[in-house]
Amino acid sequence: MSKPVRTAVFPVAGLGTRFLPATKASPKEMLPVVDKPLIQYAVEEALAAGVETLVFVTSRNKRAIEDHFDRVYELENELLEREKPELLERIKDIIPRTAASVYIRQSAALGLGHAVLCAAPVIGNEPFYVILADDLIDVPGKEKNVLQQMLDVYHEYDCSVVALERVPHDHVSRYGIVQPRKVDQKIFSIESIVEKPTSDEAPSDLAVIGRYLLMPEILSCLEKTGRGRGGEIQLTDALELLLSQNPLLGYAFEGKRYDCGDKLGYLEACMEFGLKHPELKEEFKAYLLKRIALLDR
Repeated sequence: MSKPVRTAVFPVAGLGTRFLPATKASPKEMLPVVDKPLIQYAVEEALAAGVETLVFVTSRNKRAIEDHFDRVYELENELLEREKPELLERIKDIIPRTAASVYIRQSAALGLGHAVLCAAPVIGNEPFYVILADDLIDVPGKEKNVLQQMLDVYHEYDCSVVALERVPHDHVSRYGIVQPRKVDQKIFSIESIVEKPTSDEAPSDLAVIGRYLLMPEILSCLEKTGRGRGGEIQLTDALELLLSQNPLLGYAFEGKRYDCGDKLGYLEACMEFGLKHPELKEEFKAYLLKRIALLDR
């Protein structure tokens, strides 16, 4: 019987240089999509998948993340006195009291693999998630989010699972690309992973994106992994090492991913989530139609 997955690691130590100057003093994970920051969407996804311990691997200038998930009693009292219960519910207990939050400093910018290794004392000997908040994934009309979908695969096969998405051929150099062997309609056995290959080197168009469900053996692989591309400890390199010891599955998830680490992807997410927001969707749709009509003139 597979062990429960109770811990999620959020590597949030990056500088967010693509969004400067907005991210000069504020974390990129706090960029809002309509009325919630990216990191809150990621945390809500983890909590819905049954996570009990949230591990944020942070760095300097990331205090806003910790503050966001903390209680603000002055604001809560103000909303209570102004009789705004709906707003009070939105900010109160964003992380329920049944879940624990742990904040760990990544002392040097040594990559995603190093960030995961920083969380090793909390992870222990259990499977865990790694969630990149930059990848905002919407699963409209589905009962299960991406982590829950991956959890089903894990329970069936009892091994590590990474989320996969087909990407345009000219985008393969932005991702870790897998050499897959089809197991089921959406499940692939991964034979190898190439980190940011050229279009000529890419073994497929299936890219690893920011959702991982990893067995604890990956931690010993990370300890053995030296610095790779960019002088960083790459999680992809550790996964390649894991492949020599244990099976690794890729899951082509159901849902729409928005790359919010990219300005265009972030704007797309803001527009799409705005069109679904219960308070804004009608007025926002009317505005967009009016704007498009002006462009067509």
